[in-house]
Amino acid sequence: MEPALETRGLTIRFGGHVAVNDVSCGFAPGTLTAIVGPNGAGKTTYFNLISGQLRASAGQVLVGGQDITTLPASARTRQGLGRAFQLTNLFPQLSALENVRLAVQSRAEAGWSLFRVWNDRRDLIEKAEAVLERVRLADKRNVAPAALSHGDQRKLEVALLIAMEPKVFMFDEPTAGMSVDEVPTVLELINDIKQRGDATVLLVEHKMDVVRSLADRIVVLHNGVLVADGDPAAVIASPIVQEAYLGIEATR
Repeated sequence: MEPALETRGLTIRFGGHVAVNDVSCGFAPGTLTAIVGPNGAGKTTYFNLISGQLRASAGQVLVGGQDITTLPASARTRQGLGRAFQLTNLFPQLSALENVRLAVQSRAEAGWSLFRVWNDRRDLIEKAEAVLERVRLADKRNVAPAALSHGDQRKLEVALLIAMEPKVFMFDEPTAGMSVDEVPTVLELINDIKQRGDATVLLVEHKMDVVRSLADRIVVLHNGVLVADGDPAAVIASPIVQEAYLGIEATR
């Protein structure tokens, strides 16, 4: 099966520092891969190279076999890459529903008119409302993002991604800064995306309990290099991960 997303020899240098070094990895449709590693390992930089916030020094990024390495971030979104922060607070002073309906409108290639197309297309309204229902924000439909709790803002990020219908969902520490009570709902939403089986999910996450509960596979980066890749239990138990990620000195 052709990977939904693939990187080949992906590399970026900042002066003499190689932040991501020759990373080749494919991500299959319908799977959730956790990308882990210690601080400074290159995880977010790798995400930035995939989604187009950074331009690679070498290597390729492919979506569905198509080389998108030279495309800007906006064009990569149209090719099916969805990254949560790219859509956060699209219009901070508009309501949650208005934010989602603009994403729905864009996905339908109906233009960005705030009112004309929206008022003429009841189907778009219903789709936006269905997305809000799916992420448990229907009761906050008229609330602006700035007035939402941090947890609800993260749920709105997921709603905006769902509305864009990407082939690949990318979440960079989705539970960061959230209260203990807020975490389960966001994790349920990510798991729901995974369980539907029609999308590929990449997740950067430091919390190993989250990784264990969601991941089909773990990829480990250390000093910008891919050092482990495979089944979660086996990867977590490997000596290189115990040392590099968990800070536990392996028994010689």
